[in-house]
Amino acid sequence: MDPSEMGSDELDLMNLESEYRSYRVRKVLFITAFLIGCVIVAGISLTMNGRGIGFVECYEYIFKHIIGTEYEFKSVEWLDDYVLWNNYMPRIIIAIVAGCGLAIAGVIMQSVFSNPLADPYTTGVSDGATLGASVAIVTGLSYAGVAGSMGIVVNAFIGALVPAIIIILISGMVRMSPASLILTGVALSGIFSGLQTLILYSADHEQITEALRWGIGTFNQITWSDCLLPFAVTSVGVILSLFLYRNLNLLTMGENSAKSLGLNVEQFKSLCMVLVAILVASIVCYVGIIGFVGLIAPHIVRMIIGGDNRFVIPGSMLVGTFFLLLADLLSRILIYPDELRVGLLMSIIGAPIFLYMIVRRKKGYGEVF
Repeated sequence: MDPSEMGSDELDLMNLESEYRSYRVRKVLFITAFLIGCVIVAGISLTMNGRGIGFVECYEYIFKHIIGTEYEFKSVEWLDDYVLWNNYMPRIIIAIVAGCGLAIAGVIMQSVFSNPLADPYTTGVSDGATLGASVAIVTGLSYAGVAGSMGIVVNAFIGALVPAIIIILISGMVRMSPASLILTGVALSGIFSGLQTLILYSADHEQITEALRWGIGTFNQITWSDCLLPFAVTSVGVILSLFLYRNLNLLTMGENSAKSLGLNVEQFKSLCMVLVAILVASIVCYVGIIGFVGLIAPHIVRMIIGGDNRFVIPGSMLVGTFFLLLADLLSRILIYPDELRVGLLMSIIGAPIFLYMIVRRKKGYGEVF
């Protein structure tokens, strides 16, 4: 039918159908592009194995290992499989886990605080974790007592949970706006940062250096045992977040609107902050502080495929994974044979991207809240 012969209602319906098809295509292309990007970057990282194993061969070895293929002990194939699976795959897995976990935490925090500038560390988790790790290093728990280096992990995990618990308790006693919660997180960050400085003030040079290095995230020396807790907690976080997306969407409409639609806002916000605290703590206690993942990943997704958390959550997981895999790859390439820290590279990569998105953001096309 000629559009000139259609009524206004028919034209509006036709335009809506066209916009929906365009949105659906954009969403599929976006997810496909980042999924392929993750596979490519991970494959390139695996090829940097020092044994000359090619891109396709790396994935063949991984697939055969998963299905239980065995090789003659100390043969070339056995050594290739051993090196890939034990030296390089843990880095890939922890990058995927950290990318997914931090991205999900970012989505949840931005929805809970109704603020696009909120990130997984808004409640002071990063400063609490750094304080816990510094206490372990200065007091010697990193060398003895709690299974050697596990002293840092345990202290960092506990330290990361403390500021989040304080905020949850305060918000339970005094009804606070999202802005007040963010300011409380800033205040707690200042307190924990000051305490860390006080502790390091009396430490020796070696301890100060180790504490500062811990604070900059890295995937170096990650083993399979280090992946277990982050993987388990992140898996639970993924499942829960996919069930919670409707309530997160309600929060983005404002607390009053969410309450009018039957959501117990205070209880739900407390649940979300507990989830984020445990999720982030389980990651940073093993890899240190990695910034910008939980901040820029949700932004990129919302700018391209809209603000529905049903799609923002899985999309952010892919974007966060891609950026961490890319940062890990670059960390091993730029000053080879030495290695930069992933946290440092993410700051260098993430800050310009975030500034660009702020400048180029257009209203009406994936506007953030």
